[in-house]
Amino acid sequence: MKEFVISEAQAETAILVGLITQQQDERKTNEYLDELEFLADTAGAVTVKRFTQRAAGPSAVTYVGKGKLEEIRAYIEAEEEAEREIGMVIFDDELSAKQMRNIEAVLKVKILDRTSLILDIFAMRAQTANAKTQVELAQYRYMLPRLQRLWTHLERQGGGSGSGGGKGSVGLRGPGETQLEMDRRIILNRMSLLKQRLAEIDRQKTTQRSNRGRMIRVALVGYTNVGKSTLMNLMAKSEVFAENKLFATLDTTVRKVIIDNLPFLLSDTVGFIRKLPTDLVDSFKSTLDEVREADLLLHVVDISHPDFEEQIKVVEKTLADLNCSDKPSMIVFNKVDAYTWTEKDEDDLTPATKENISLDDMMKTWMARMNDNCIFISARQKTNIEEFRKVLYDKVRELHVQKYPYNDFLFQKYDEDGEL
Repeated sequence: MKEFVISEAQAETAILVGLITQQQDERKTNEYLDELEFLADTAGAVTVKRFTQRAAGPSAVTYVGKGKLEEIRAYIEAEEEAEREIGMVIFDDELSAKQMRNIEAVLKVKILDRTSLILDIFAMRAQTANAKTQVELAQYRYMLPRLQRLWTHLERQGGGSGSGGGKGSVGLRGPGETQLEMDRRIILNRMSLLKQRLAEIDRQKTTQRSNRGRMIRVALVGYTNVGKSTLMNLMAKSEVFAENKLFATLDTTVRKVIIDNLPFLLSDTVGFIRKLPTDLVDSFKSTLDEVREADLLLHVVDISHPDFEEQIKVVEKTLADLNCSDKPSMIVFNKVDAYTWTEKDEDDLTPATKENISLDDMMKTWMARMNDNCIFISARQKTNIEEFRKVLYDKVRELHVQKYPYNDFLFQKYDEDGEL
């Protein structure tokens, strides 16, 4: 069977393609393509060119118009003549089997969409049996409606009728079935097996969670690459893998943290992203159970990102899809050390944009909006971490007293002289 994603990280060259529509203006399209380029870089591809087209919406046949497709093909051929081979073309939206087939017929290079690229990164990042099983299930869910594109011999029969039946027909006489039908049946059987495995893993993890004692559970949630793992390492003095790449963390990590006299559990979860396929969320439900069972959510935000407000909305929507939007939560604005702004000239009378807002003004705005239910830190530079610990201590202690009013798990606080 043909591969539909990059099998391993290689320095292939890539072209990115996106649409500018009424719902997605040019600025937003460029931001999405910036993120798509970051995804491609994480997967091991180097972006060499971008193509955008203004349209009412994606073409059901070729995503972009025929003229734009010919323009992309001409660029690929020109690069090949200059001995600069283009490895793939990546589209910013999910493509149907029909669109992929038609685009491949014209461009004659590997075609990926945002979903298949994310799946490839997930496959590359998966380390545990749980994550690998979830990734495989998500890949099969993606592959199933696209089987026609993956086979070039779909009409070949796996059986036959009549007494002769043809070569190799012993035991196969009858109406027969096409290779496509056989593959669909094999994949459905495999998906059923993977779901059984995940159900077993879920039972094991449920048992693990029930054995963690009477402690408050705090989960770090947020967009991918906002610094959750760095904050986890700082708070828990652990060594969770942290890297300036998308989806560096795929497996949920849980650590016991003690602030002053208060122990609690802190979990680092997989990051969210825009246009995350529903099938992917469904496949990773067991990983996201840590979010569902958390008593407190720490929504980590990269305040240095130019589009952090939309990232907040993406995370909030995903939490709502997980039925977690009503949980106690607070926003942790991270990376204040990387925040930049441009001061306007005194004679500039144009309206201020968000690029002209200072960090102090941004902090005041969000603290007023969140009723002080937010804090500004830098996990890497350890800025304002002591204040963060104090705020977190107060929130966790309040939840602990509410949930376990008769639990004497909190040990007494002593000063340096041993006095209570």
